[in-house]
Amino acid sequence: MKPRIAPILENVSEATVACLVTMVQGNLLAFTVSHWIIASQTGVIAGVATSAVLFAAHTSKRWIVALLLGLVTGVVDYYVHPGMFGSAMTEAIVTGIGAAVLSYLAGTALQFWRARRAIPDSSRA
Repeated sequence: MKPRIAPILENVSEATVACLVTMVQGNLLAFTVSHWIIASQTGVIAGVATSAVLFAAHTSKRWIVALLLGLVTGVVDYYVHPGMFGSAMTEAIVTGIGAAVLSYLAGTALQFWRARRAIPDSSRA
């Protein structure tokens, strides 16, 4: 996969998953096609917008990526659909926090995995 496409796909998938899990309030058995469509809209808009801003800012610092993705996901989630719990903004805030945490953890894990792959096999023993 091209290096320029991978961060976009990562941001879209993290925002989508955060929205999907928040919408069903953690009940993974409650997923429906409707949930998937709404979460996909939120994820695509938030992921592409975040990627565009990060590309323009020329940054890939993990905490900045996570913070920005969380902020943008929360705002997009608020406008894409009404909240399913709490006030109108509660679900959007929770979704944004979830996207930020997921982004930071996934990015850190990928960074660790890439660094581990770069080490020759003989030095791992």
